[in-house]
Amino acid sequence: MEALMMLLRTTLELGLVNSLVVLALFLSYSMLNICDLSTDGCFTLGATVGAAVAIAGHPFLSIPAAMAAGMISGFVAAFLQTKMGINSLLAGIIVNTALYSVNIAAMGGSSLLNLNRTDTVFSRMKTALDGTFLAGGHKLIFGILFTGAVLVLLSLFLRTRLGLAIRATGDNTDMVKSSSIDPSFTTTVGLCLSGSITALSGCLLAQSQKSANIDMGSGIVTVALASLLIGRVLVKRGGIPLKALGAVAGAILFRLVYTVALRLNMPAFMLKAVSSVIVIIAISTPYLKEKFPMLKRRLAARRESRRTGKGGPDA
Repeated sequence: MEALMMLLRTTLELGLVNSLVVLALFLSYSMLNICDLSTDGCFTLGATVGAAVAIAGHPFLSIPAAMAAGMISGFVAAFLQTKMGINSLLAGIIVNTALYSVNIAAMGGSSLLNLNRTDTVFSRMKTALDGTFLAGGHKLIFGILFTGAVLVLLSLFLRTRLGLAIRATGDNTDMVKSSSIDPSFTTTVGLCLSGSITALSGCLLAQSQKSANIDMGSGIVTVALASLLIGRVLVKRGGIPLKALGAVAGAILFRLVYTVALRLNMPAFMLKAVSSVIVIIAISTPYLKEKFPMLKRRLAARRESRRTGKGGPDA
């Protein structure tokens, strides 16, 4: 029972941290209708900048520093799309490629930063909670606080005039232009916010696991997309807060699948394949559900035609 509780707590801790990336993708993909492929590099950027600032002796300053770095990454991706005329997918790939070099530079030319002897926001929280009934739950508390704050602030922002303009940009750019709203501006704001939230997630994960490496963001966009699509299945209707909450639930559920796969002694190199399968299932399920009644009718009609065809000569 104790092992099960530890398993669930670890799943919640990692799921909540990863849910920040899902919320960032919720903004860029669901609201702006842009699949930002710079997410992998931006996640690592937040981790490396946050780790470097924490090593310099400023664990709490590492959070705004990482978010600022992520915002710059989002700005560059938006600039390439809106001012340079580059396709959004290609712009994301270009930024993601460039961020590899930037992240190596942020780590001082190394591919790994070790935080075992570094004071982090999590170690500070752990010290503050020692001797209380919340002792040992510092990672979960941080995850709940940051995810809850981002969830609430993002939901409120998307109800503001600028937030509505961002949502309208994703729905119909031509309509936004006719309403005297600059879609370049709304796209830039949306991607900057998305980048800052993604970098925040990377920063928290690096300080939680006491290390940052150059490959830690590899495949995170696939994981986030799968979690987002799972959230869509869980919450099909409702307003922005409910849909955003569904995205968080999807991230936790996806992490639970990951944890179960590891518990079943699945090789670590197979987890990428698991992510891809989950994405395929999440994307294709609505389509297959829509096509299933038609397929069922076709099969029934085929069986009926075969039956009547066999019965004709006997008559």
